[in-house]
Amino acid sequence: MKKISPRAFLPLAIFLVLVVFLAIGLRLNPRELPSTLIDQPAPDFLLPQLGQPNQTFSPRAMRGQEWLLNVWGSWCVACGQEHPTLVAFARQQVLPIVGLNYKDGHEAATDWLKRLGDPYQLTAVDADGRIGIDYGVYGAPETFLIDREGIIRHKYIGPLTPELIEQDLLPRLQQLRAPAAP
Repeated sequence: MKKISPRAFLPLAIFLVLVVFLAIGLRLNPRELPSTLIDQPAPDFLLPQLGQPNQTFSPRAMRGQEWLLNVWGSWCVACGQEHPTLVAFARQQVLPIVGLNYKDGHEAATDWLKRLGDPYQLTAVDADGRIGIDYGVYGAPETFLIDREGIIRHKYIGPLTPELIEQDLLPRLQQLRAPAAP
């Protein structure tokens, strides 16, 4: 009888390891990419506003209130899918939404908001994408829930949906607004 070399099992072992990694990967939610910014201060910036280019915006202006920073672009198909949800949510006046127009042209962005409605309290212009890099943006849309102290509490990757707002964002907001336990 011929003795089987341990090396003969190496391809099988590699295959089994790959199957395990694939099984783990299939259970992950692609909308939940880890972010080192969660529970960290939101990166500060000073950018011109889309509607009033002679005025600037900094996240420091939002201190004292919870707010959303929504990264979007007129070139972004998923942003167009998300936009009606943002418009409807903004009408409820639950919290301010600030837009971060990401790598877009001024005219294209302005026309897009005129055509589809403007859910933003204001929109800051990140024409070269440097602020998006500071926030760890993978692509648009991405939305950051920021608390009263300017701390990022959650990051949503992909379009916000009415279900996501109802089942995740609003409960998180309620937790932020709950009085601290004595």
